Amino acid sequence: NSHFNSPSMASMSTAFPKTTPFLSHPLAKSDSLIATTVSFPSSSRSRSLRRATLRVRSALIEPDGGKLMELVVPEPRRREKKHEAADLPRVKLTAIDLQWMHVLSEGWASPLRGFMREAEFLQTLHFNSLRLDDGSVVNMSVPIVLAIDDEQKALIGESKRVALVDSDDNPIAILSDIEIYKHPKEERIARTWGTTAPGLPYAEEAITNAGNWLIGGDLEVLEPVKYNDGLDRFRLSPFELRKELEKRGADAVFAFQLRNPVHNGHALLMTDTRRRLLEMGYKNPILLLHPLGGFTKADDVPLSWRMKQHEKVLEDGVLDPETTVVSIFPSPMLYAGPTEVQWHAKARINAGANFYIVGRDPAGMGHPVEKRDLYDADHGKKVLSMAPGLERLNILPFRVAAYDKTQGKMAFFDPSRAQDFLFISGTKMRGLAKNKESPPDGFMCPGGWKVLVDYYDSLSLSGNARLLEKVPV
Repeated sequence: NSHFNSPSMASMSTAFPKTTPFLSHPLAKSDSLIATTVSFPSSSRSRSLRRATLRVRSALIEPDGGKLMELVVPEPRRREKKHEAADLPRVKLTAIDLQWMHVLSEGWASPLRGFMREAEFLQTLHFNSLRLDDGSVVNMSVPIVLAIDDEQKALIGESKRVALVDSDDNPIAILSDIEIYKHPKEERIARTWGTTAPGLPYAEEAITNAGNWLIGGDLEVLEPVKYNDGLDRFRLSPFELRKELEKRGADAVFAFQLRNPVHNGHALLMTDTRRRLLEMGYKNPILLLHPLGGFTKADDVPLSWRMKQHEKVLEDGVLDPETTVVSIFPSPMLYAGPTEVQWHAKARINAGANFYIVGRDPAGMGHPVEKRDLYDADHGKKVLSMAPGLERLNILPFRVAAYDKTQGKMAFFDPSRAQDFLFISGTKMRGLAKNKESPPDGFMCPGGWKVLVDYYDSLSLSGNARLLEKVPV
């Protein structure tokens, strides 16, 4: 990654550099082992664990299966592999297929070594986990599969290897020791989302009209995945994130998954989490602010605008750049609620996080047909607290934050004076931004709010369609 070869790692306290990721000077290395014993927070996994103790260590949590599955071909062998790919049957990838290939190639889904074969697919679909050869269990809640149609299946024939190609028909990966099996679309949708109602954004985009077969196998990606959209410098792999977190001497890493602009309520949750970890005995907790970078539904703010908004949040000091690493998580978004939030948590273990912040209705959405939420707002955090394969991860549920009219800022909700609080929903926030109205002072930093207003202004100029062109970041 270009960042790690660059001498420039300037602090963002005064200016935000346009040539480096959202990273600042690494902090001084903390002691390699801090001889402190602390209790789990009351929000940790289960009542039986609340009195357990943990050792505060600076070593990062191990990836699932004990090793990151980095599936990019080493530089010396790339030419040879490209020659091999040229003679193989071809499978063309969609944009979402490419995002999942990216996820696999960097080890976010470790210990997976490629697109799922049928045994892995069925375990994921029915158990939300994978059993390894040694009998241990790792979490895996969403299928990472590749669909092909009847014609592609016929062209593959008896071959045990295929080349994966991009939209321009250029080979970008090889899938070996392949297995082709039926694509049970209805079962996949029902078990992933808990409904087969029409209008599920990801299902309509990637499943309903996909091929009737799935192809799995061992993946070799010919070169690191790049999107050439001006944001590649922010896409740090799990290995690169671990390297940066170790540079900073992190003895705890707490991850925050988001697909929306950051307002001051989010910031309050993140800064309060760091305070809680310091009280537990950690010396240098680092926040991994990890916006989702893959497919999102049409009414979500596009990635390039979200990244520009996050830049302003750090510029304005709402979050401390010295204790925050901002990087793009390349996964597509399924909006599959408690099922998907397990994937979001599991992937962050592979990036080195041992604490995960979970909020109300994580990965949720409105029901596609009825006027209600698709999932119970509390089920995500409850499922995470007992999900198989996530026992090593400490779950930190949100405290509810709202706008406190008496203080003129975002604060934790106090039910004893509920009348003092204003809840500003995402719908209301978008409506204010579209109408170029200002939210209450203290809801979002002014620079970040201006980015949001500019985005919706650009939509109106382009005829209310989702803006396709990239904004400079």
